Amino acid sequence: MIIPLSVLLFRRQQPVSLRPVVIYLWLGFLINVGIDIIMAINVYLDRAALSNNPLYNIHSVVRFGCFSFYFIHLQKNSFSRLKRFLGLLGIAFLVVNFIFFENFFNPNSFSGNLLTVEAYLLLVYCVLYYLAELKDDENPFNGPHFWVVTGLAIYLVTNFFVFLFYMPMLNVNVHLAVNIWDIHNIAFIIFCFFIAKAFYGTVRYQYSV
Repeated sequence: MIIPLSVLLFRRQQPVSLRPVVIYLWLGFLINVGIDIIMAINVYLDRAALSNNPLYNIHSVVRFGCFSFYFIHLQKNSFSRLKRFLGLLGIAFLVVNFIFFENFFNPNSFSGNLLTVEAYLLLVYCVLYYLAELKDDENPFNGPHFWVVTGLAIYLVTNFFVFLFYMPMLNVNVHLAVNIWDIHNIAFIIFCFFIAKAFYGTVRYQYSV
């Protein structure tokens, strides 16, 4: 997240429509710092004194909330009811899953169900964005939003099955599960590069339209 945030320091004048993405970056950065601090403490103490798993759940909720708001307000005249329904569906899943099935603050593991459902719903948002863009005769697949959505879509498509099978795999082969999580990390870096591209190209796009 340092990459897009660094670009943002030099390209501070971003469209209001990108504000949810900016908020996500700052909140996600703080959450990731917390995850790394807990990991460092555990390494220093040479034992699992603290758990950072709930922070992964919080990150997932923050990402879904910010990008749901982003998509709902991005193309207000396209699939507006469906996009609002997706947001409500995500909230309903969150409530039902963590009341009846899982512990949100489970110190032993983060929620694979949460990350999988989040990825699926956000992918639907991305597909709806592309469908709306196909109807645009002027500048389809252009501008900063295209880069944000494409980066997000690449991240979600790459990691959907990682999220789906990570916890079962962790119970069978820890070493393999840890190695597969590297796929997530690489996809996340690519996602950040795409957001950085969106921020960097915003001013140029504004003057070209």
